[in-house]
Amino acid sequence: MTDVPLEQTGDYAGQVIDAELHLLDRQILDTDDVPVVTVDDLELSDIPFDQPIAPGTPPPVIDNLLSGSALWTRMFGGRPPRSRLNRIPWSDVARVDIVVSLGVRGEQLDVTWVERWARDHIVARIPGGRHDPE
Repeated sequence: MTDVPLEQTGDYAGQVIDAELHLLDRQILDTDDVPVVTVDDLELSDIPFDQPIAPGTPPPVIDNLLSGSALWTRMFGGRPPRSRLNRIPWSDVARVDIVVSLGVRGEQLDVTWVERWARDHIVARIPGGRHDPE
């Protein structure tokens, strides 16, 4: 388990969280409490991956929450390429509770491009697909 300090701004200044327990596989909700995605991985700053972390080194800080198609790699092994993962900046996170709450709307994030594309190109072509049912 990795303890990762939250960014030193906002209500969580200096708080240490367990990344595996508090973040990974958690649902992400936008400001309107609409589900966006789940957290698949984290992008941390200042971690040299080619050498061990020396004692006394300050702990890493979260830069981005990563989400993407990790299902196939979980079933068959390996890791998805970093270029295939969508990033949600840590600065957009408003609260970490049972879910991770964002301070922005999901429509503004690149992570929802597939849903927007399907809505605009597939669902919109279905008769009655352009408006809510009455």
